[in-house]
Amino acid sequence: MQIKHLTVTHKKDFRMLLEDLSFVLQPGDKMAVIGEEGNGKSTLLKLIYEQEQAAGYVEYQGEILTGNATIGYLAQELGEEEKEQSVWEFFSENPGFYNQSPRELADIARKLRISPELFYTEEKMGQLSGGEKVKLQLAGILMQNPEIILLDEPSNDLDLETLEFLEQFILETPAGILYVSHDETLIERTANKILHLEQIQRKSKCRYTVANMDYRTYMENRTRTFANQERIAGKQREEFAKQQERFLRIQQKVEQQQNNISRQNPHGGQLLKKKMHAVKSMERRFDRQKEEFLDYPEQEDAIFLRFAKECAVPGGKKVLEYSEERLEAGRKVLAENLLLRIQGPQHVGIVGRNGCGKTTLLRKIAQSLLERKDIKVAYMPQNYEECMDLEKTAVEFLIKTGEREEEKRIRTYLGSMKYTADEMVHPMKELSGGQKAKLFFLKMSMEGSQVLVLDEPTRNFSPLSNPVIRKMLKEFPGAIISVSHDRKYLKEVCNVIYEFTEAGLKRQ
Repeated sequence: MQIKHLTVTHKKDFRMLLEDLSFVLQPGDKMAVIGEEGNGKSTLLKLIYEQEQAAGYVEYQGEILTGNATIGYLAQELGEEEKEQSVWEFFSENPGFYNQSPRELADIARKLRISPELFYTEEKMGQLSGGEKVKLQLAGILMQNPEIILLDEPSNDLDLETLEFLEQFILETPAGILYVSHDETLIERTANKILHLEQIQRKSKCRYTVANMDYRTYMENRTRTFANQERIAGKQREEFAKQQERFLRIQQKVEQQQNNISRQNPHGGQLLKKKMHAVKSMERRFDRQKEEFLDYPEQEDAIFLRFAKECAVPGGKKVLEYSEERLEAGRKVLAENLLLRIQGPQHVGIVGRNGCGKTTLLRKIAQSLLERKDIKVAYMPQNYEECMDLEKTAVEFLIKTGEREEEKRIRTYLGSMKYTADEMVHPMKELSGGQKAKLFFLKMSMEGSQVLVLDEPTRNFSPLSNPVIRKMLKEFPGAIISVSHDRKYLKEVCNVIYEFTEAGLKRQ
């Protein structure tokens, strides 16, 4: 696959997402696309797979050359029509499904740790767990035997075991793979090429970098290069300031002599004229020298946000005592003898296999906590639509009183989190998953929440933003109850981890 001079512009606000982008994807390449939220990563994958998917909101120029290659594509979210399809209907539209023998289908199911019977079920795609949806989409890609694979956040909602399978799948498949992922561990273990998309100068200018190396090496080189560039740029300006100081002294001295010289001394006047000419030449040389200065490195900063001290929970405060003899979803028993006690500012992580009921449990815990009057609780669901009217703008989502000063303060906060003025007034349905997630964190911070109930909190953040999010949550002075499969999040943020099983919660 070859991308040649691709420029992509947003139709609504004419913001350029990509400018003159060119790169090549060879068989066996595992190219991770990184960059902050809303930088056009998903848009790039959509354009490569099927231009019509992005035609509604962007225009593009340039060439996307894929020849006759078969392309497998995993979207970040299922379409509305796909959500309404049964699993059987979803696969019946995949030509590769009919080319698989029962044994091959069973092999795919085994690799993905799902039952082969799931391919034929009448259960709707939209009613499955997040991990089950991703697994079934991966199964559909495997059935096509593609030469090019595009994966948009494939690690979202996958349990730890399936994440390990995904790593092996990316490493072992001979196809060229272009993928977007928030999972730093996955990128560190699988990528041999990096495509870094950036929006700098307050999102007014695009920049991209193609690096033929692994992610960790790329980030180390980038940090080292930027530090060196900053050091050289600083030294140049320091030396220039000293030269300017010497020059100004000489210039002032010559000007003073010129003002004091007598008209009866023409010889002395000629000498001063030569001196002034030399001073002007020196000034022009300094101007040229300044133009050749190395610029200070500019990079796209990750979001900046912190929680106030008022969010703290006293060490002796009983935050939660949740118990349930039997947790059910419909007629299905998910778990028995559930018990979860949380006291003080504990940071709890819950892990478990996809579809086991973690989200159901977290939703019930959130409902019980949100009824409390003695503590401020915030809930961030896996499906943002549960708590968001996506027709509203970001400002409307955050505003409470409607007062002018409040709106001004909200716009200032949004600006500090890298929202453009246009993005602040776009309907939230036009924002990326990461941008929506930022709004939840900003809302939780503004409301002084003491307990955060978070379902996959890092799932939509870029690997560049995630370290900032993890640091922020690690330092959060209140309690956190979360479901996550993000290995770095579990290690750095959570001080207590439970595994959700049919027999209850087991402390790890």
